[in-house]
Amino acid sequence: MRTFGKWLGRLLLALILAAVAVGLWKREEIARLWAVNSLFAAEKIVGNFSAMGDAFLTIPVSRGSGPVSELPAGVPLELPAEAQDWVRDRSVTSLLVLKDGRIRFEDYYLGTGPEDLRISWSIAKSYLSVLLGILLEEGKIASLDDPVVKYAPGLEGSAYEEASIRDVLQMSSGVTFDEDYHDPDSDINRMGRVIALGGTLDDFTASFADSFASPGETWQYVSIDTHVIGMVIRGATGRSVPDLLEEKVIAPLGLEADGYYLTDGTGTAFVLGGLNFRTRDYARFGLMVAQEGQYDGVQVVPADWIERSTEASAPTEPGRIGYGYQWWVPIDPREGEVLGRGVYGQYLYIDKERDIVIVLTAADRAFREPGMNERNIEMFRTIADRL
Repeated sequence: MRTFGKWLGRLLLALILAAVAVGLWKREEIARLWAVNSLFAAEKIVGNFSAMGDAFLTIPVSRGSGPVSELPAGVPLELPAEAQDWVRDRSVTSLLVLKDGRIRFEDYYLGTGPEDLRISWSIAKSYLSVLLGILLEEGKIASLDDPVVKYAPGLEGSAYEEASIRDVLQMSSGVTFDEDYHDPDSDINRMGRVIALGGTLDDFTASFADSFASPGETWQYVSIDTHVIGMVIRGATGRSVPDLLEEKVIAPLGLEADGYYLTDGTGTAFVLGGLNFRTRDYARFGLMVAQEGQYDGVQVVPADWIERSTEASAPTEPGRIGYGYQWWVPIDPREGEVLGRGVYGQYLYIDKERDIVIVLTAADRAFREPGMNERNIEMFRTIADRL
């Protein structure tokens, strides 16, 4: 019995040491997984959204070596009276309004500031659209009607095998993907755990085998479609998205500060929602789009791509919000009105006709309430009408 007791004690000690060793070996992965699980907690969400690089793997997006482009101050704008409650209720962290390239309003809330690098979430999709338009103009990608597997052969045999580039741009791939942020077992949340644990987003994307519709037939917002666009870009150029974005889009804008992407375990950028920049630098990107792809006298993006990509061309249902090539178009839009939009209240509102750009960052845990997007758009319009 004494011998058995010694043996059992040694076994327990060995198991404890093994558990400690595994914990130390996997401590970074465990920390990232914990960060994912608590990312949207009420007491943490504001700080988390300004410090995503503290919890996740990242890759820098350099601003380049050129001078900072000027965003001069204009006549200060007084917000409408109802905006005060809106800012509070939507947990707004920053609000910036540009008119004709001049800052008419800028403020920061909930302890955030102008130097914070704020997570864009799905506004990042619109950045990728702009990059793809440049590559199409350069001939790196032959046609939007090319199958995605021409450039991303790793998707052969997956649900994306029959999809075209246009299909994934318009969120009409027909691929079955559960985007319920409130369900811990949804595909979007499983993807978050892949990133946290250092997995491979390319493999994750290739694992989808089911479709609910034929490509191009039905619109349904499927965030993983945007990762496919990233795979196409990488396959067509042999370069990473951050490198290309730095060179072709970011450097000409004269940003104030470097940004960064979240990445998976292979260093592949999380292109569907992992871009982080300052609020003013989001505004510079929006201003370039508002000016039909031109910035400081340089045609950064082909004007015809800006026009085509921001049209409501996707097969959405009549009477519902429109969608273009990774851009949203409001119901009954005003002339030139388009949105970049991310979960938890991130917006890049652009009125090209009147040269207005509004950047909103937020930590709005009620962002999915019915009619919330429409109410936010109405507030943007109310602000724009005062300019």
